[in-house]
Amino acid sequence: MIRNDDIRARLGLRPVINVSGTMTSLGASIVVPQAVETVAAILSQWTEMSDLQRTASRTIARLTGAEAGCVTASCSAGITLAVAAAMTGSDLAAIERLPDATGLKDEVVIQAGHMVSYGAPVEQAIRLAGARVVPVGQATSAHAYQLEGAITEKTAAAVYVVSHHVVEYGQIPLANFIARAHSKGVPVIVDAASEYDLTGFIAAGADIALYSGHKFLGGPTSGIIAGAKGLVRAAHLQNRGIGRGMKIGKEGVAGVIAALEAWETRDHAGIRERERKALDLWVKTLAGRPGVTARIMPDPTDNPLDRLRVDIDPQAARITAWDLADRMAAGEPPVVVRDHEAEHNYFFLDPCNLHPDEEAIVARRLTEELDQAAAAAEPVVSSFAERAMRQEAGLLNWPD
Repeated sequence: MIRNDDIRARLGLRPVINVSGTMTSLGASIVVPQAVETVAAILSQWTEMSDLQRTASRTIARLTGAEAGCVTASCSAGITLAVAAAMTGSDLAAIERLPDATGLKDEVVIQAGHMVSYGAPVEQAIRLAGARVVPVGQATSAHAYQLEGAITEKTAAAVYVVSHHVVEYGQIPLANFIARAHSKGVPVIVDAASEYDLTGFIAAGADIALYSGHKFLGGPTSGIIAGAKGLVRAAHLQNRGIGRGMKIGKEGVAGVIAALEAWETRDHAGIRERERKALDLWVKTLAGRPGVTARIMPDPTDNPLDRLRVDIDPQAARITAWDLADRMAAGEPPVVVRDHEAEHNYFFLDPCNLHPDEEAIVARRLTEELDQAAAAAEPVVSSFAERAMRQEAGLLNWPD
């Protein structure tokens, strides 16, 4: 049921319950009250943006251990601006020329297993700066000697991606990646968009660490660039060039400052306890269901959180994982699960973006859909290939 004060009703939007996680496609996260208050307070005020970014720099530096920081439109924008910074430094003329990289170091090395999509390809964010992507190794096998062999006198930077999307084995460990790149004088940019660890990547030697301000931090849509002062300055200066289209407003910068400060005092243990109660309820709800196995799983990049993996045996459950996911999303209220691996007949339930009592609604919806499948005359088993084509057709049909 939609609350009377739910703005989604006024806008004619579905009252989605998000058990997918901090997904951009669903609005990323619940913005923390401190950021909401700060955004509202600054919207009607003038401010000198360079000074506001200086304030953000000090806050980012304090929380990450970096020398400096700045805020941009998104973590994806941060990749582009950090790469551009490594290419141009503080050369204002070169900044104005990009993406024409004539005369500049313009190669960026990245492991093949890290060339993934977060909604758009990582390598496209690199190419937007005018750089050329140089893959290292193969998708499931990369070694330090391959990284060294890929580095030339034209190499501007090395990008390392920390994400559940990347290949989870056969990759160069971050410490080895940084050591080998630095031995060749190449700066390392770490894409840590959805990571809790705000200090570890800089402490490990990364020259730039990039974060989403609007995921676990609970800020407005934004990207955080933290790192060596010279590179951060050069990234900020890209606002005079390709970064102009990636600029962020006063509300975004101020909101990130507030979200970072709130992070310092957040009751992380209390949040984990509430999430665990939701997970335990879902385990209890699914226990004994024919063809359904529910397991609490740790985050694959070692963030301090768990999700519920729900494996479906279509023959016993009389429904596939993707059909169950689709029916959950199409029902009342809509519940969107984390289904990016549904073709393997499992999906995840992520409790990190639940409002109070929504975990019970999720449990009810699971029960309803599984009961309906069990009672149906025929098993609910659609073609996954046809589902993929329907989703593609839906993209191409927007805005209708």
